[in-house]
Amino acid sequence: MLEHSGSGSDVKSNGASAPTGVFERFFKMTRYCAFFGSINVGGNRLSMADLRYAFEREEFENVETVVASGNVLFDYDDRPTEGLEDLFAHMMADRFDIESFVAVRTKDEVRTAIDENPFAGKEDDTRVHTHFLEGQPTKAQFEKLVADHEDRGDEEKLALGDRCLFVDYVDGVGRSRLTGDYIARRLKHRGTARNITSLRRILDKM
Repeated sequence: MLEHSGSGSDVKSNGASAPTGVFERFFKMTRYCAFFGSINVGGNRLSMADLRYAFEREEFENVETVVASGNVLFDYDDRPTEGLEDLFAHMMADRFDIESFVAVRTKDEVRTAIDENPFAGKEDDTRVHTHFLEGQPTKAQFEKLVADHEDRGDEEKLALGDRCLFVDYVDGVGRSRLTGDYIARRLKHRGTARNITSLRRILDKM
């Protein structure tokens, strides 16, 4: 006899087989965070309640938003994140008429985005960001970004990670000329950024 006790009803088996895939699906669920770019900036206004509802309509589980900048936690089968990114970008365009880049990362990848940021924990973590990128820039592309940035005499510090760019906005993001568009034109990959303080909060909720 197999018994499972919880807050809901007991599950018991007296030799009968469980429905195919039920336990397999349960054990393969993965916790993700979808980082949306261009949400609640400019004219792209969207409530987090509407965004959560859109995820639930697509049958994602345990959906939760963190901060109003477009960070959505959810459970889903373990699968390549690129397919999820395309799905969410289409969802945003279809349901809300918003063109948005979406980066999806697992809990381990979010932790890595914090731990491998060489500028985290040294000064003001609200000024230290991880840009989540849609792909991996080449060494030449990163060197182009650094060279162009240094030629302007700006103070930000940069480092390249795995599908991400680490930036210390020494004087704050609001005063920086190192914009997302400037970065994307040189790395040939779009991205969306979160500061380390926000990422720690997101990770705690995952």
